Amino acid sequence: MKLGFVSAILDGWTFEEMIDTASEMGYTCVEVACWPVGKAERRYAGVSHINVDELDDEKIAYIKGYCAKKNVEISSLAFYPNTMDGDLEKRAAAVEHLKKVIVASARLGVNMVTTFIGRDQTKSVEENLELVKEVWPPIIALAEEKGVRIGIENCPMLFGRDQWPGGQNLMTTPVIWRKVFDILPSDHLGINYDPSHFVWQMIDYIKPLYEFKEKIFHVHYKDIKLYPDKLRECGVMAYPLDFMSPKLPGLGDVDWGKYVSALTDIGYDGCTCIEVEDRAFEGSREKVLDSLRLSKRYMEQFVI
Repeated sequence: MKLGFVSAILDGWTFEEMIDTASEMGYTCVEVACWPVGKAERRYAGVSHINVDELDDEKIAYIKGYCAKKNVEISSLAFYPNTMDGDLEKRAAAVEHLKKVIVASARLGVNMVTTFIGRDQTKSVEENLELVKEVWPPIIALAEEKGVRIGIENCPMLFGRDQWPGGQNLMTTPVIWRKVFDILPSDHLGINYDPSHFVWQMIDYIKPLYEFKEKIFHVHYKDIKLYPDKLRECGVMAYPLDFMSPKLPGLGDVDWGKYVSALTDIGYDGCTCIEVEDRAFEGSREKVLDSLRLSKRYMEQFVI
């Protein structure tokens, strides 16, 4: 397995600075943020280390050459929008840019895109499964045409009141994965597996690795810390951030030895990327860099 990080944490760094940081720290891959250039609607979004709207042959050659020189592989192009937003204008913009990211991934020879499937947060699971049938077949068709695999992260995108009641990403549980894979039976659609989101949903984060081993295209390392006293007071129906918080790997409740052991059981040998969303490591460039140093030091117990 290769160890990298999600580049969105290096907001404000140039592409070159981001790759240099990975190289200097000894990371071998990066999941590169590719949002449309502009203001972000939420934390960790809106970062664009590769602007897919400005990719010509010269730029593509430059990116490939720079990564090769620094011995850092691009594991995936990352764009996590809501492609099934109830606002049709936002939905159309998200789908349009996702398609651009798919084309860019093919042209760069990365051939992987990591994203969300999206969700109309005001509608039921059943209604959103019908929406999948409407929105996603053209996206999958493009991915198949370009030879690009799409890894859907299992984050519910349900943290506070803005995303209430249903969250903004449908593919959050093994039950729903099975239904979506039945609707979209493509070898180009799979999972970007993040165990932390199963922790606060009270789901076994080890067992699904075995059932879905052929669908695991990409892996995240992020931890979640549950606060039992808070959970006893507010219950699981509260806003999730009322009883948990994202942490660096090793500072939360994921058993990383068991998790990586299961990855080795299923023969996963692809890219694994640390995703930093720990508020304790925000506020300065040095704190952000510390988060990447500490996370790498911890995960190197299991992944080299």
